[in-house]
Amino acid sequence: MKIAAIQHDVIWENPSANHENLTPMVAQAAEDGAELVVLSEMYSTGFSMASEKIAEKSEGESETFLSEQAKINNLWMAASVPTKDREDELPVNRFLVKGPSGESYKYDKVFPFTFAGEHENYRAGSQFVTIDLLGVRTSLFICYDLRFADAFWDLAPNTDLYLVVANWPSARSNHWKALLRSRAIENQAYVVGVNRVGEGDGLFYQGDSAIIDPLGEVLKEASSDGEEVLVADIEPERVSEVRETFPFINDRSK
Repeated sequence: MKIAAIQHDVIWENPSANHENLTPMVAQAAEDGAELVVLSEMYSTGFSMASEKIAEKSEGESETFLSEQAKINNLWMAASVPTKDREDELPVNRFLVKGPSGESYKYDKVFPFTFAGEHENYRAGSQFVTIDLLGVRTSLFICYDLRFADAFWDLAPNTDLYLVVANWPSARSNHWKALLRSRAIENQAYVVGVNRVGEGDGLFYQGDSAIIDPLGEVLKEASSDGEEVLVADIEPERVSEVRETFPFINDRSK
């Protein structure tokens, strides 16, 4: 499967403007042969704690954009969107995966970022999600989830690819880069981390999006200051090969 990680800026709390900016980038990824395009966490609003203001109902503007782009470009789209299911509940930070024929998967962020007050504005999800995406067993994670190794370990036996979408600030960029490689190495799986760039609500983001192979080798890495489209091949056979050669996961389960 050919994957495109789109590192992009986010215009604060302005879905329409962000959709306009992203449309040509998705088209470029499609021209490059991408079968899956991954955007950032809260790709259309930024990591805003004004959840009651920005959260959309299911099939709202931002979810519809993902569905339409998947259909128009005949590929899969993935990104997170603040979503409100019920009026009497807090919204969720929802990772959506949309297919070209109307397929739809979702994962609600299990670990809200308490340091920023996310837990007070978004309710936590209850379980992690692994899907079969074009023959690639793909597990979905959002930003702060990356710090919790056990969650990745638990899914490892049935995972070829971890997708991690984020709004990870520049101040802790070294953590982001180290944790992405660590999750790939310790679980012998591909990790694709997609982070935003630019400024949002007083925080700065330098991207450092990356596609990492099951041995922890960085296949593609974005710059630290600009929008960029990274494209690489994800090969489940490579995961099997690495795990058979170095059966570390088997030892971990003893």
